[in-house]
Amino acid sequence: MAENNTPDIVYTKVDEAPELASASLLPIIRSFAAAAGVSVGTKDISLAGRILATFPEALTEAQRQSDDLAWLGEWVKTPEANVIKLPNISASVPQLVAAIKELQGQGYALPDYPETASTDEEKAIQAKYDGIKGSAVNPVLREGNSDRRAAAAVKKFAQNNPHRMGEWTAESKTRVAAMDGGDFFSNEVSATLGKAATAKIVLDTASGEKVLKEGVSYPAGTVVDATYMSAAKLDAFLEDEIAKTKEEGTLFSLHMKATMMKVSDPIIFGHAVKAWLKPVFEKFGAELKALGVNPNSGLGDLLARVKDNAEIVAAIEEVTASRPPMYMVNSDKGITNLHVPSDVIIDASMPALIRAGGKGWGPDGEEADTNCVIPDNSYAPVYDASIEFFKANGKLNPATAGTVQNIGLMAQKAEEYGSHPTTFEIPEAGTVKMILDDGTVLHSHAVEAGDIWRSASARKAPIEDWVNLAIDRQKATGYRAIFWLDASRAHDAELIAYVKPILEAKGVADKFEIMAPREATIASLETITKGENTIAITGNVLRDYLTDLFPILELATSAKMLSIVKLMNGGGLFETGAGGSAPKHVQQLVEENHLRWDSLGEFCALGESFKFLADQKGNAKARVLGDAVDAATQGILDHDRSPSRKVGEPDNRDSHYWFARYWAEALAAQSEDAELAAHFAPIAKALAEGEAAIVAELAAAQGKPADLGGYYHGDAEKTAAVMRPSATLNGILG
Repeated sequence: MAENNTPDIVYTKVDEAPELASASLLPIIRSFAAAAGVSVGTKDISLAGRILATFPEALTEAQRQSDDLAWLGEWVKTPEANVIKLPNISASVPQLVAAIKELQGQGYALPDYPETASTDEEKAIQAKYDGIKGSAVNPVLREGNSDRRAAAAVKKFAQNNPHRMGEWTAESKTRVAAMDGGDFFSNEVSATLGKAATAKIVLDTASGEKVLKEGVSYPAGTVVDATYMSAAKLDAFLEDEIAKTKEEGTLFSLHMKATMMKVSDPIIFGHAVKAWLKPVFEKFGAELKALGVNPNSGLGDLLARVKDNAEIVAAIEEVTASRPPMYMVNSDKGITNLHVPSDVIIDASMPALIRAGGKGWGPDGEEADTNCVIPDNSYAPVYDASIEFFKANGKLNPATAGTVQNIGLMAQKAEEYGSHPTTFEIPEAGTVKMILDDGTVLHSHAVEAGDIWRSASARKAPIEDWVNLAIDRQKATGYRAIFWLDASRAHDAELIAYVKPILEAKGVADKFEIMAPREATIASLETITKGENTIAITGNVLRDYLTDLFPILELATSAKMLSIVKLMNGGGLFETGAGGSAPKHVQQLVEENHLRWDSLGEFCALGESFKFLADQKGNAKARVLGDAVDAATQGILDHDRSPSRKVGEPDNRDSHYWFARYWAEALAAQSEDAELAAHFAPIAKALAEGEAAIVAELAAAQGKPADLGGYYHGDAEKTAAVMRPSATLNGILG
């Protein structure tokens, strides 16, 4: 980048619990980094920040905000890039609407989000907001493939301090339900382009041709997929599974990712809401439409809109009484699986349920076996195989289990989650065609009104980089290495055609296996049950799912994963742990001033970032800082300084004090750099001598409500006051 004031390291400003933790941790990082001449800047990729950057014309000069995501999107393509990326909100429509409302309440004259746009102006506003929804951040920043694994210290700690696992029995009624046809998996077609091409996507109907999208460009060698889900078959499947759930006496649950898969999954979620309340929609369809009900927004939004119509409310209660009990997000508050599309996210919900012995929470506040409905068969077999494995073999033992590492294909929007710009809800029956600029019809599907059609792609350079990254990782570890690719699936067959020649050319074909996801799941669970290790080499969506599934089983959480993205142009992106539980953490902080977010993922990323910087810029002091971060992280684990879940016990802020102390002590004790040792010796001494005062000041802050000045767009001064309540610690850090 051409900017002279570009920092050495960019630490992202995000949302919810990770951002609250940053208010406490980032001042520590900056204080320590300055001693090595390292500057740490921030760029705002939060939901609120992205909204403000998108509508400068609606804001005053003082309110306007730079487009930091666009800036980062360019920087990650340079060799200088060094980014510590925390989890940000991938917004569903209800979250987007809530963030807009909060910002409007703070004086930002933003337009409302038009859920149904009719005028050109509304369509333009909707299109701008739709660019913010879902996984708007990750595809921009991930200019490299993913290397995710448990850091050695974290894995060792988990084995020495095994977490509680729910008991599995062969009698468990918990199961996974997926469609037996008509889904994305069964309808997929795929092709690898022999030359660069531009495509348009059209819908041929009885009334003429409608252009759905044009000007979609692909370089030579790109794997281009197309598929669709039948709305009619989805509805029949959902209706059948609701009935089966009642017969089996289990909880009904739907597991989707309406955040990342921001077009397809909210639609599927809406079909489930309509199936659940089918008699109500049949009888009161016109009234519901007049009230602005959109089933894609969930049961919670629907109930809020109909609350004053006694007849509809009574009908809903009558239908609900006839249904099986539903898996709950919050039994105490009556928040169901179908309330908010972003509340139940498959990569967090399914591993938690599996870890709990197949149990979910029911409306009565008790645990019960569950029907896990995952309509599409592309990845449902992973969870089905896991459940069947544990039914047969009993729970995993974290004390002896090996580990599953992951090498994930994700660079340059590879297999982007449902490829949002090329996902469509079909308006009328016809044939969808992908037509190349030379007139070739690459793919076509006969579709009905309401079907969900989508295309995704993966470029040649990222695929080749992914395979070579896997080769390097296998060579470094010697672990069993499996490409999770199904030769009978169209997309995977095209990838296999890339993978095999590269492995053979490098002379390492005997070091790798290729298995469909179901078989790979079983093989991986068998491997780690024996205490051995394996590498899962996967596409983008499976990367996301597996780097929650296995860490939650092995470590109890995916927030402690080391996630390194080797950017293809030489830079580094260091991602921290998952943010799926972040909303509950914020709620507890606001109510009790206790933040249980664990920053271990940030510590792991920080150490790698400093060491990368040392090599990148020849800064030997940065390597000393990075090595000392590793020592401090080990200290946090060895002395059990991670946050507690309960108010009145040590929380995130306490863990940051101990991290700073162990970091300073490691720097004071090291002999590689005498200047750094001399600088940090008095700091380490002050932090140790101030322990009683610091711990007391942190404890005194807890137990009463905390005012952050906002959820999506908090007040910086109020947040700092909440997250930095120790005057003694602040004084030592300067």
